[in-house]
Amino acid sequence: WLKRAVLCPASNSAYWASAGMSHSLGASLKRNASRPGSVAGGARPSNAAATLLLDDALHRIVSKDGDRTKSLKRDGMIPLGRHSVFGDFPRELAPFAWSNVKPKPKALARSESAPGLGTYHAAFVGLGGAPRGNAPPPPRAGAHDKKPVPVSQFRGYYDRGDLPINVFHGSSGGKVAWKVDIDKIDYHHYLPVFFDGAREQEDPYRFLAVQGCYDMMEKGGDKLLPVVPQLVIPMKTAFNTRNPIIMCTMMKILQTLVLSGEGVGEALVPYYRQLLPVFNLFKHHNQNLGDGMDYGQRKRQNLGDLIAETLEILETHGGEDAFINIKYMIPTYESCMMG
Repeated sequence: WLKRAVLCPASNSAYWASAGMSHSLGASLKRNASRPGSVAGGARPSNAAATLLLDDALHRIVSKDGDRTKSLKRDGMIPLGRHSVFGDFPRELAPFAWSNVKPKPKALARSESAPGLGTYHAAFVGLGGAPRGNAPPPPRAGAHDKKPVPVSQFRGYYDRGDLPINVFHGSSGGKVAWKVDIDKIDYHHYLPVFFDGAREQEDPYRFLAVQGCYDMMEKGGDKLLPVVPQLVIPMKTAFNTRNPIIMCTMMKILQTLVLSGEGVGEALVPYYRQLLPVFNLFKHHNQNLGDGMDYGQRKRQNLGDLIAETLEILETHGGEDAFINIKYMIPTYESCMMG
């Protein structure tokens, strides 16, 4: 049964039942993930967000750990949900609400003369001046380790009902409905909020934020260029999480942003120092499959290939100063426009 469900998920009702979805919703998400959306009555089929939903449903079936949301919350890797729309309960008045949350470890300050902080390969002197061999090696830098995902503004806005967007619960499902016309939305106020929410790992926050970004960029036109400086910090925060899923999602949004408005690529050139350092860390993170075949290429979640594709788009649409600025931040980058 598991092989049938994985090989043909859209045609197996047991697959979607175990993933918490109906058969019609799963089939709709599969169709909408492979074709561009269209506007119809304010409800928009999901495209990028549908791919994330399908991956989560597939992971819950084929992996041993299943749904990792609770464990990630306990470890502090993703934000905790609020106890109410007004905030969290005080710890002293509602200890039961904080019983499953691990307290943050307290870091002890150590002086330079403390044992274990000597020069590399120098004599390690313990307490009392007695020699104890060589100093321990330095710890791992952890430059590629995942970092905790900060709480986004989108989560607070959605919990308060301040966003003109909601989930369209129709017969097919997997759609986003806008309460107002997208052309009338204040891009300076809402677009940075949606970009900030694209790093969320829980639904409906991630579903609405990711699809909302694509919807606003599709209808943005000339409104996108003045908002570019406000989008740098949300993109930088998402890249600094070092989470491959978040990074891939934000890179796809960045590519769409550059291709959606004239002059956006050139406006991003002064902000390469904020955006590209993480690209340099993960530039060579490719999947070594040997002579195998990657059946998930359509999902575009190979981090190394996506970084190379993003850099080429930035250089192509960034003007004459784009290459030199990319080369300054990523020395191994080779131009796609120069012979």
